[in-house]
Amino acid sequence: MSGMHCAACQARVQGALQTMPGVTAAAVNLMTHTATVTYDPASVTPAAVVDRVRSTGYGAEAPADDTSAIEEQESLDQEQAATFRDLSRKAALVLAAGLIVAVAPLPRIVLLAITFAVVAGPGRRFYTSAWSAARHRSANMDTLIAVGTGAAFIMSALATLVPGLFTSRGVTPGVYYEAVVFIIALVLVGNALEARATRQTAAALRALIALRPARARIERNGTEEEVSLDAVRVGDVVVVRPGERIPVDGVIVRGTSAVDESLVTGESLPVDKGPGDLVIGGAFNSAGAFAYHVTAVGRETTLARIVALMRAAQGTRAPIQRLADRVSAVFVPTVMAIAAVTFVVWLLIAPGGPATAWVRALSAALAVLIIACPCAMGLAVPAAIMVASGKGAQLGILIKGGEALQRLRAVDTVVLDKTGTITEGKPAVTDVITAEGSPGNLLRLAGSLEQSSEHPLGRAVVARALADGVALARAGDFRAVPGKGATGNVDGVPVAAGNAALMADLAVDIGRLGAAASDAWASGKTVMYVAAAGRLAGMLVLADPIRSASRDAVARLAALGLDVVMVTGDAPRAAGAIARQAGITQVVAGVLPAGKVEEIERLQRAGHVVAMVGDGINDAPALSAADVGIAIGTGADVAIEAADVTLLRGDLEGVPRAVALSRRTMRIIKQNLFWAFAYNVIGIPIAAGILYPLWGVMLSPILASGAMAVSSVSVVTNSLRLSRARIQ
Repeated sequence: MSGMHCAACQARVQGALQTMPGVTAAAVNLMTHTATVTYDPASVTPAAVVDRVRSTGYGAEAPADDTSAIEEQESLDQEQAATFRDLSRKAALVLAAGLIVAVAPLPRIVLLAITFAVVAGPGRRFYTSAWSAARHRSANMDTLIAVGTGAAFIMSALATLVPGLFTSRGVTPGVYYEAVVFIIALVLVGNALEARATRQTAAALRALIALRPARARIERNGTEEEVSLDAVRVGDVVVVRPGERIPVDGVIVRGTSAVDESLVTGESLPVDKGPGDLVIGGAFNSAGAFAYHVTAVGRETTLARIVALMRAAQGTRAPIQRLADRVSAVFVPTVMAIAAVTFVVWLLIAPGGPATAWVRALSAALAVLIIACPCAMGLAVPAAIMVASGKGAQLGILIKGGEALQRLRAVDTVVLDKTGTITEGKPAVTDVITAEGSPGNLLRLAGSLEQSSEHPLGRAVVARALADGVALARAGDFRAVPGKGATGNVDGVPVAAGNAALMADLAVDIGRLGAAASDAWASGKTVMYVAAAGRLAGMLVLADPIRSASRDAVARLAALGLDVVMVTGDAPRAAGAIARQAGITQVVAGVLPAGKVEEIERLQRAGHVVAMVGDGINDAPALSAADVGIAIGTGADVAIEAADVTLLRGDLEGVPRAVALSRRTMRIIKQNLFWAFAYNVIGIPIAAGILYPLWGVMLSPILASGAMAVSSVSVVTNSLRLSRARIQ
């Protein structure tokens, strides 16, 4: 989108989109000049959305289907850089013209020519934008500037070309060329500073994109060949040497190394990598050489998906933005009315005769129009969200938008899944206890069945069986029983592996191993019973150690004033042991996925704002039910899709950081909105001359234009403080 300069522009476009039949939601972002529209494809097309925007007087075009988020961001960066250069050049030219008009003793006709060149040249954008808005029966920031400077210019031109219009009425005509030129100059300076500050809010995105190397070294026909990144395809084998960045995602096929993924995942220490390990495009290969098989290119790479998520988040709106929108929708017409009243009042009451009255009236009305620019209100929320999204990405936290960011601020209870969230999610079989038959046969039954399972416990059983050299068979009729285990046939024999609840459903007596199971639970381990042909064959004891960061993260959540609850399908004794290790006192154990949802809904009915943290497929319903869903980035894709926040590092440290970032961001947003509103509440009366009766103080239009520029830049600069903040 193009042509938007202030909150009034944003409000007009958004209002037009939201009233389109078939459009269910629309969010227009003043910072990124984008609109995110949710619509019914049966009644609305992208072309119709574009036409709707254009009908409001602004430019728009639909994004190309084959353009990746990285390419879109690079294009936006180039556009913003060009805008900054153009505004800076124009501001310098107009400032120079202003100095000439103010200092040089030139005839009025020359001053008129210089001012006209400024108005028709660098200042033309304000007048064309104001005219376009007027044709569509609306008003924006440029309307205020155009009306104010246009009135002053016309009055000055008439005084220069036909002074008799004034002298015949006993008025000595004055000219305001200096004011017109300096107002346009200072507004352009403010626009340039705003453009520069706006570019800085996307610094984190540019840093991510800069991680991509321009070329890659691939193996073809037994030789290494350097190609451009666009030429790399899925299935290619890429060679990476020490000190190089990894071009795209893939899986190592030979060699080992330590890879620094900090700028992608927030993980501060290099990660050891070897054959079979995933490597992420953009990560830095700090030691060792390796070759890897490419698994994703273009928009499918991890880096491109992160950039896409960040851009989507930055294009969304926080609910708090609605306050600014409601004000912005009526702000410009209100200001114009105030300026008109100011002009009339000063014309009637100004002391010193008609000539003085005209000067006072025009100066005060012009100051009101100029100082009341609503840019600061339009930038107050999106600027902070853009910087917060970038800061979050640097910390390994992807927040999917302003609404999630605002909800996170209100969270008072955090519900944690156990396996893969508090614990490593990489359990291992520690004990094989038989009820009948040999340990090898027990592992064969359980391992054959669990080959079809995606559950971490199932994978651990398969790994132990293979490590012990057990030959596994293909299981038939496999069925996962959520929250309980799995059933199937191995060599024609019905086999079940799972918890006590599954054994109870199948009427399998587990009493013989009760003492051994109690000992395992008491030490925080997990028990998997195995039954064959309706009889207990034995049990496998698995241990899943808690993550090294879990206890500290729980302590930091408590320090933030949050209640922490662990909800798991594990037996109460095993769950309690893990909870004690993590420092958690509230535990809900033995629940199915539906039970996790019920627990979250119970907490919500009690008045709590709940964040759910999980990583598995069975956590997706709970993540969706929570006020804020937080997914561990190493978990299942469906869990990540269901979540509002994704933690790329794969541990709980990101949870207190996300909450702290949200709280600080909302504090910045409230500061921005307060100062944006306060600026106008204080500035407009001063510009209108409220201080003149007491102290004889009038605010000149030139000073008003400078103050207007400062207000917008200050909002963006205040938001940029987030990028330097220490989030623990």
